[in-house]
Amino acid sequence: MIIPNSMIVSTGSAVPDKVLTNHDLEQMVDTTDEWIRTRTGIEKRHIAAEDQYTSDLATAAAKKAMEKANVTPEELDYIILATITPDVGFPSTACFVQKNLGAVNAAAMDISAACTGFIYALELADTLITTNKAKTILIIGAETLSKVTDYTDRATCVLFGDGAGAAIVKPAENSRGVLGTFTKSNGDLHYLLHIPGMGTKHLPTHDSLEQHLHYIKMAGREVFKYAVTAMGDAAIKIIEDTGLNNDEIDLLISHQANLRIIDATAKRAKMPSERVFVNVNNYGNTSAASIPIALDEAITTGKVSMGSTVVLVAFGAGFTWGSAAIKL
Repeated sequence: MIIPNSMIVSTGSAVPDKVLTNHDLEQMVDTTDEWIRTRTGIEKRHIAAEDQYTSDLATAAAKKAMEKANVTPEELDYIILATITPDVGFPSTACFVQKNLGAVNAAAMDISAACTGFIYALELADTLITTNKAKTILIIGAETLSKVTDYTDRATCVLFGDGAGAAIVKPAENSRGVLGTFTKSNGDLHYLLHIPGMGTKHLPTHDSLEQHLHYIKMAGREVFKYAVTAMGDAAIKIIEDTGLNNDEIDLLISHQANLRIIDATAKRAKMPSERVFVNVNNYGNTSAASIPIALDEAITTGKVSMGSTVVLVAFGAGFTWGSAAIKL
């Protein structure tokens, strides 16, 4: 039996129309545009409307990716959606996307790996393709983090935005495809970045609402330290595991959480700034949507094209981290 490689054949992305700038945040909390930009590199972020949900953004991104690949809803074997902001506790948000698309033949599931979610989804899709379990897979990273952001907490509310990115994964053609993936986690550090109240441990009560337990909580300095180390290690590992040298890598796409983390990761991986993609200034941290939005933007703006080699690397709550090397 011939074992195929898998490849990303198309991408798509979608963000809400509403934009929240640093100057807008100056009117909401005790912060300044200069403080936000110098510490994070973020200038603005997109914010979902009150009646706009993760499945809506995921569906919009998916339709764009499917249209580019000439893939019909009926052709989809799997829909794998990475998110930490599902529409509801259950069923999976992927099932809502399946309904929206009319993908009647697809198995649909969510995975929760926070900012590393898209890389986890890519690894799973790659495994399904290479074991001949599927031929056409839709993977999505989508978030509406604004709905779980505490806009009275100036340390976190400046960071997060909403959006979705999607990709169609199919068996590879020629030498193109997924060259390798790497994923890892450490649950011992879960308390450094989490939402205490989005589950059965802390159900909604007067006290839990008063304590804002249903919003993002983050120990910023500690997360920064671990993120820099883990993302740098993950980038180095995937480069070594795939036998690439730095001159062969056309673009490094890091999780777009913080410009200083991106720069530190690039330095660890010995990648020059001109081959490091940055769009955190326009979107903020969109968690699982970060990598696919950046990949789609890199393709549509011509930063990379067919035949380009791209390294993806991310770090998120859990803690989770991972990397992937792909040839478009």
